Amino acid sequence: MSNLPNCPKCNSEYTYEDGSLLICPECGHEWSLEGESSEEVKVIKDANGNVLNDGDSVTVIKDLKVKGSSSTLKQGTKVKNIRLVDGDHNIDCKIDGFGAMSLKSEYVKKV
Repeated sequence: MSNLPNCPKCNSEYTYEDGSLLICPECGHEWSLEGESSEEVKVIKDANGNVLNDGDSVTVIKDLKVKGSSSTLKQGTKVKNIRLVDGDHNIDCKIDGFGAMSLKSEYVKKV
């Protein structure tokens, strides 16, 4: 049996390794093998400087042209349940009437 550490969030002993991450099947927490202290947490902020988290709801603050489409995403469009990702467009989401889309955090504000 392997000597993997218990989950730091729920203290479950059933953690398993997936690539470079350790995963807890009970609470879904993921952390790196290097440990929490060496892990760099990237903070993503909206246009007003509020910190964004996975699952937040945001509002678009500017009309945005949708690449590959003739339509635009209008100012005031509400986006629910965002997911933060790495990259230039750091928000993944699904928008009613548009589908899956990536947005830049500088063009949204937290609701």
